[in-house]
Amino acid sequence: MLFRFSIAVALGLSGACAIAQNTPAAAQPVKEVVASGVVPDEAARSAILTRLRDVYGASLVVDRLEVGGVVPPPNWTEYMSKLLGPNLKQIRGGQLQVNGTQIALKGTVSNEAQRQKIVSDMATALNPTYTVDNALVVGASAQSMLDQTLSNRVIEFEVSSATLTPTGIAIVDEMEAAIKQLGTPRIQIIGHTDSSGDRMSNVVLSLARANSVREYLIVKGIPEASMSALGAGPDRPVASNDTPEGRTKNRRIEFRLAN
Repeated sequence: MLFRFSIAVALGLSGACAIAQNTPAAAQPVKEVVASGVVPDEAARSAILTRLRDVYGASLVVDRLEVGGVVPPPNWTEYMSKLLGPNLKQIRGGQLQVNGTQIALKGTVSNEAQRQKIVSDMATALNPTYTVDNALVVGASAQSMLDQTLSNRVIEFEVSSATLTPTGIAIVDEMEAAIKQLGTPRIQIIGHTDSSGDRMSNVVLSLARANSVREYLIVKGIPEASMSALGAGPDRPVASNDTPEGRTKNRRIEFRLAN
């Protein structure tokens, strides 16, 4: 049977495939999701594109699907719609390829339990004639990805204020992209200050700054319910407060995965 359908969905930090995510660099926003290949009819094409747009947003999906010239297995369109679910967003650098009843899945996930569950859910959604080749691999943890994106940089605010500077906004934009690529997990945003001045004033300022970052991320599309804010004030220094350099390091925003 002549049949080709290849989807590389918007699955992560890098990589391009037959359904391809065009992402220029790690922790940058996904630019597009390209669906390519041959599908049996216009109804199948419409169903696949609708599912991709539901999962990734209509603005990211690029349609390069061709119609006709293939004979699908029974109920193929229904099964394809089931495959294209939110679980795919947990994969980074991913590729989903379908050839008749043969399905190949590649990419990187955060842990072994996630790797097994994604493929198990796929197999459950299909009938026994379909086989799933699980080539997913476990990569760096989600927390590691957040830490690497922040890369020990300090998110800057105006002096004695919770207003982000342009430099601070640029870093938060990178964190927003990383959070979305992780599938918007639950995150605690923690504000910290140095030890200069009154402790309680610093706690209030650190909370205001954490909330400022949270509110900015909400505007950028991160679900409000997935983020909480905490002000730690000067109580968790990472460097000595005896030097200007140390105090700069202590005035920071931290992103931690919530349990």
